This record gives sequence, structure tokens and C-alpha cells, in this order.
Amino acid sequence: MSEREVGAARPVLSKSWVIGAGMVAAGIVVMVVALLAAGGSPQPLPAGLLGAGMPLSWSVPVLRFVADAAAVVTGGAVVAVVLFLPATDGKLGATALRACQDAALAAGVWAVASIGGLVTSAAVILGIPLSHLAEHASPASELNQVRALAVAVVLTAFLAVVLSGCRTLRGARIAAVLTAAALTGPLLTGHGALDRTSAWSLLATSSLVVHVFAATAWIGGLGGVLRYARSRQAVELFSALALVCAVTMGITGLLTAEIHLGGRQEGWALITQWVTSGYGALVFAKAVAFAILVTVGWWHRRATLPELSTGNPAAFRRLAAVELLIMAATVGLAIALSRTP
Repeated sequence: MSEREVGAARPVLSKSWVIGAGMVAAGIVVMVVALLAAGGSPQPLPAGLLGAGMPLSWSVPVLRFVADAAAVVTGGAVVAVVLFLPATDGKLGATALRACQDAALAAGVWAVASIGGLVTSAAVILGIPLSHLAEHASPASELNQVRALAVAVVLTAFLAVVLSGCRTLRGARIAAVLTAAALTGPLLTGHGALDRTSAWSLLATSSLVVHVFAATAWIGGLGGVLRYARSRQAVELFSALALVCAVTMGITGLLTAEIHLGGRQEGWALITQWVTSGYGALVFAKAVAFAILVTVGWWHRRATLPELSTGNPAAFRRLAAVELLIMAATVGLAIALSRTP
């Protein structure tokens, strides 16, 4: 690589790190505020009772955010390789190989954060300090949430290995399947999976899985386009993907929230659940964020795509960076929602 190419690459790299740091900060701040406001934050135990402790309890949602953010980065890089970056005779080009290495690093972070989430979640659920967890390894292994996180750890670690050696389009497609599988496991132990015999529970869980897939493709795909493939063709392809993801997220998000808030309730009882509960307030906040993202997407199609076709990508980069920050805040809301009664 020449000195000119290195000099050109450095600003892009530094901007990516700045956007990434801003996304993490925005997401965690919004998540903490939402948990405190909606009643999903960890609560201190009465004096004299032994528990996991407040720092450990707060580390669970923070590690969950880090894992989710890493999953989005992984998924976005894989989406970019499979959909937006050209391959010659099935072999990946230089940019696609760089995307695979970025995805491998992100998958490694995902695995480490998942390990941390597994350990801290077990301690918090059992109500014991982290130093006593080894003494309760057997009961911890029986917890469905811990088992799901353990499976996710194995899958993400294997995914990191696959991506680090990925050189072909076929390997990238295998990585996409592994990413979907790693995303699915922890979702099977949330609100919607509390009663596996209920048709409403199965519907809520299925809807949540599709919702998360769409969110990962939308957020990660935008990051992938911004970092690896800012051509007019790639952006237009992503725009079509984003439209499908937005419609899917809107339908599944509304369906999941309605099931959790009301299920088969009707009339005033359902309206009361939406208006008065902390969960309902977070659903409303997430709906507002979703509406803002749809508006930004519409503005992309109306204003920045024509400018991109004239060879001026600056407007697209600026609006995409703002959109990614809003998306990170929405992920923070989603994690708070998953932890709010």
C-alpha cells in the first residue's frame, strides 16, 4: 500500500472508531436511563441479605449491550461481504477479506461479552456473589438462560474461527448462517419464552427472533455500507434491504409488544397496559425512535442518494452516522425493554 493510500485510509479508520465509540456511549446511556425510568433496573437488597451486589447486577445489561453491539458489527460485515462486495469466481476481494477480519474480531468480542454475561447472569439469578459461583456450578448449569448463553458462546467462538479463515463467498454464507444461529439462542429465554406450552408464547418468541434478525441486518448493513462499500449500487441495494427490514421490524415489534402487554385482553384493559406500565412507556419510546429512523431512511432516498450519484458521498456519510447513533440508542431501549417487567 502506498503512502497516499495509507493516508487516505487513516481518516476513514479514525472516523469509524469515533462513530463506534459514540454508538456505544449513546446506547449504554439510553439503556441505563430507560431501565431506571421504567422500573427494570437492579434493586438493592435489604440489609443483611446476601446477593450478587449492585455492580454485578448492573454489569449484566451492560455486557448484554456489548454482546449485541458486537453481534451487529459481525452481522453487518458479513452482510456486506455476501451482498455488497464483489467476488471473483467465488473468491473474495481485498475489501471483503478486510471485512471478514473485522467480523472475526467482532465475533471474538461477542464471545467474550457472552462469557461475561453467562457468568454474571448465573450469579445474579442465583443471588450469590461472583466469588461463590464455583460452589453452585451444578444449579447454575440447570438454568435455561445460562444454557442458552453457553450455546451462544460456543457458536460465536466457532464463528470467529470461521471468519478469520474465510476466503470465499461460500465461507461467508456459512458465517451468515452461524451468525443467525448465535443470535437465536439467547432469544429463546426472554419474556416470550416463559410459557412454552402457550401459542401466544411461541408466537411472541418467533416474532422476536425475526425482529432481531431484521434489526441486525438493518443496523449492521448500514455500518457495513458506510465502512466498506459506499458506491451508488451498494447503497441502493442496501436501501431496498433496509425497506424490507423496516417493514418487518414494524410488524413484529407491534405484534410482540401487543402480546406481552395485552395478549388476549381487549378494550380499556389493553389501553391501560400500554399507557400506565413502564414496559408500555418503553415500547412507545422505541416506536418513536423507529419512526425517526424510517424518516431518516426516506430522506436518504430523497436527498442523499442523488448526491451520491454525482460523486459527493459527504451528505450520505453524515446522515448515516446520525442514523447509526439513533440505532444504537434504539438497541439500548430494546435491551431495557427485555429486562423490564
